[in-house]
Amino acid sequence: MTLYHNDRRMVRQPAVAGYFYPQNKQELQRQIVSFLPQRERRNAVAILVPHAGYMYSGHVAGEVYASVELPDAFIILCPNHTGSGSDFDVYPEGEWITPLGNAVIDDELVQKLLQLFPHAEKNGRAHLKEHSLEVQLPFLQYIKGEIRFLPVCIRQFDYGYLKELGFALAEIVQTAQRNILIIASSDMTHYESQESARHKDDLAIKQMERMDPRGLYDTVHRNNISMCGYLPATAALIASGELGATSGKLLKYATSGDITKDYQQVVGYAGMLFA
Repeated sequence: MTLYHNDRRMVRQPAVAGYFYPQNKQELQRQIVSFLPQRERRNAVAILVPHAGYMYSGHVAGEVYASVELPDAFIILCPNHTGSGSDFDVYPEGEWITPLGNAVIDDELVQKLLQLFPHAEKNGRAHLKEHSLEVQLPFLQYIKGEIRFLPVCIRQFDYGYLKELGFALAEIVQTAQRNILIIASSDMTHYESQESARHKDDLAIKQMERMDPRGLYDTVHRNNISMCGYLPATAALIASGELGATSGKLLKYATSGDITKDYQQVVGYAGMLFA
């Protein structure tokens, strides 16, 4: 089981520690340090980060996390790989445990989203075995220590709903009396040749650089791009535009082939900043 109640608060145990990232605290800290280059930190409205096993995409995620000013509160949007839960599944309360400690669900952000976006549901089942959000937390915890976050797992494909979500997220950030960063978790093309993956991913990245959420959404569909987090990315782009972001910057791109040297079946990873 990955979920239990403690003093009537929900506690989510890690689902992929020891698999996607080290379970040992010291080993995890050492690995994260190796992924964090010295960079000048910039303000951003949102970021796009990959979510594969750290050995494959940790260096791309680290480039992003090393390059952006991180607040203490985050809205993290992830895809739904398992099909469980609801279309816009919000983990309702409590804490998520990682080897680096506890990350706290931000109750205020949860309630605000439920008020502004009625399609969101306090369910949590989609998050129980979902890795794409969990793997972001150790980076945030290592850099910031204690963090608070709003977790949203998305499986709804309708662009209209994504637009509504993006507007709601923008209003949450605009009206908050604190800084909040939106994080979209996504890998890029899956299990195609290096050449094909780079070509398709470049099409999607160009739309994100242009801050064109509809362009990203349509490009993914038109070109059969297996970008698993394009729904979170689309919502994040919509919110970013509403919040005044005017450009997307690609910080790093890589594929699993860069690690495995198997260039026939790769997965692509992009790290981006929207400001």
